[in-house]
Amino acid sequence: MQVTPQAFPEILLIEPRVFRDRRGYFLEIFQARRYPEHGLPAHFVQDNLSYSLTGVVRGLHYQLRFPQGKLVVPLSGEIWDVVVDIRRGSPTFGKWLSVTLTADPCRQLYVPPGFAHGFAVVSAEATVMYKCTDFYHPEDEYGVIWNDPDLAIPWPVAAPMLSDKDGQYPRLRDVPPEQLPV
Repeated sequence: MQVTPQAFPEILLIEPRVFRDRRGYFLEIFQARRYPEHGLPAHFVQDNLSYSLTGVVRGLHYQLRFPQGKLVVPLSGEIWDVVVDIRRGSPTFGKWLSVTLTADPCRQLYVPPGFAHGFAVVSAEATVMYKCTDFYHPEDEYGVIWNDPDLAIPWPVAAPMLSDKDGQYPRLRDVPPEQLPV
């Protein structure tokens, strides 16, 4: 498996070893002994699955009191995955990066706590699994509006489909400091 730190070194792109033959392929999505050798958590407590159609934008989400690290794994389709540094005092606060993830070649992205996360579906549909390092607590759900003009993220969808909640999040500069991770 190959692990490559991204522009924020805490964000890791994982390319697992894929065994292909005439029948298809096999890979380990997660392995509790191997992943920690590359700086990834060994302990995940919840697996989430989302299915979305083309043009859907999910995010930008984060948790504060119960922060979640997320191992993002597309199981079908293609997503444009976005991570924003929202850690107070970070030298890269308000900066973002994006990575295209597809079910084949099975690339994964690890997003640690302290970053807002979201994605856009750029294929006809996409099924995305994300392993989380803490449980979901609905009372601890926060977000930044996906099209924050200060972030200037060039989302690859012209008219995204959003949840009502995702369309109502504040701009990053309007989030009270006590609602941002340190």
